[in-house]
Amino acid sequence: MMKFSQRLLLAILTIAFLSPSLFAQDKFGGLALYTVRDTMAKDPESVLKDVAEIGYAYVESAGYKDGKYYGMEPVEFKNYLNEVGLIPMSTHQSTVTLDNADQQIADAKAAGFTYFVIPIPPMGHFKYDKETHTMSMTDDLELLAGIYDTIGKKCKDAGLQLLYHNHDFEYKKNANGIVPIDYFLTHCNPEYVNFQMDLYWVTKAGADPVAYFKKYPGRFKAWHVKDMDKDGKFAPVGEGTIQFARIWKEREASGLKFYLVEQDQTFDQKPMEVILISHEGLKKFGFN
Repeated sequence: MMKFSQRLLLAILTIAFLSPSLFAQDKFGGLALYTVRDTMAKDPESVLKDVAEIGYAYVESAGYKDGKYYGMEPVEFKNYLNEVGLIPMSTHQSTVTLDNADQQIADAKAAGFTYFVIPIPPMGHFKYDKETHTMSMTDDLELLAGIYDTIGKKCKDAGLQLLYHNHDFEYKKNANGIVPIDYFLTHCNPEYVNFQMDLYWVTKAGADPVAYFKKYPGRFKAWHVKDMDKDGKFAPVGEGTIQFARIWKEREASGLKFYLVEQDQTFDQKPMEVILISHEGLKKFGFN
């Protein structure tokens, strides 16, 4: 049986044969490393090499723990990414609090990241129901907006930019009839806080990404690009129902600076196979 690295090389060569222009182009797009989190935990160096070989230009970390990124010191992680030809664009810092923000920001800066992303409501405000497998948040929106502004100012002072990443619950009315994302967009200072829109989760919530770009122009600096199949499940880019071409046309209104492929669950497919399919899928909509 072939090793995965051999299968990956064979897949890349097959696509290159079918699409001669594949390697004539510069590398493009980013990968949210959450997609390959299991293999990153075991062998980050090999995974990152494969990500670069597929043709991704930059990455977003989802592996910060105890002051390290995937077990590497921040500078070590930065240097390794540089060695394999990847740019450290953004990092999801799910454990950030007002008490540890200074240290986490310093580590993100040392690792070479430009964007510091809060991926869920921090400091106990995120809720997950194990029985229903659903996510939610507390209704303390004013408190959270203040937290985001405070951390965002710290980021700006350090030369980073803060983004908040959504799931579906931020785009739905809470018990008080307020849509949390609208509250944050209205009350957070754009000098300190902007947003990373997850196109799948916005669509899952029944909202329209383009409508939000037009309502709050320039506030969505990054996107997570993942597709949705006919049953509402995660799918590789280009194999689902989300109208990425329509969304891509409105990138200027969005304020888009970068985007990242992500797939939370890959089901019966291998994560590395999925990110290869998605990278090719981006071309269908002009993302390259």
